[in-house]
Amino acid sequence: MEPDKNTKKGKKGFERVVAAFFYSKDGLSAAWREEAAFRQVLILAILCGIAAIFVGRSWVEWVLLVLPCVLSVLVELINSAIENAIDFTSTNLHPLAKKAKDMGSAAQLVALVFWVGVWIGFLWWRYV
Repeated sequence: MEPDKNTKKGKKGFERVVAAFFYSKDGLSAAWREEAAFRQVLILAILCGIAAIFVGRSWVEWVLLVLPCVLSVLVELINSAIENAIDFTSTNLHPLAKKAKDMGSAAQLVALVFWVGVWIGFLWWRYV
């Protein structure tokens, strides 16, 4: 065995794809159970996705309305992962840990502002 090789990376082919699916399922389950912000963003994204079915007049409009919702869910998953990794490393206060957590939070803020901007812009264009 090579000295630099990660022994956890042994799966190949379809076995790796199946394992990755179950790791992802575990990640989504953990986020749902332990992260209130993830639950809130996901529920809002589902509601907006349903609303987009009625507001959008074409597949393209529906996708453009759903895209910022999905983006915000993804950003929340990454933000939660960053926070968990930092908390695992140390729960002591450190300026770099605060900076990393604040940057993750800022990424979510940007995603949410984009979401609101897309929806307001679309509704304005469509109905005003």
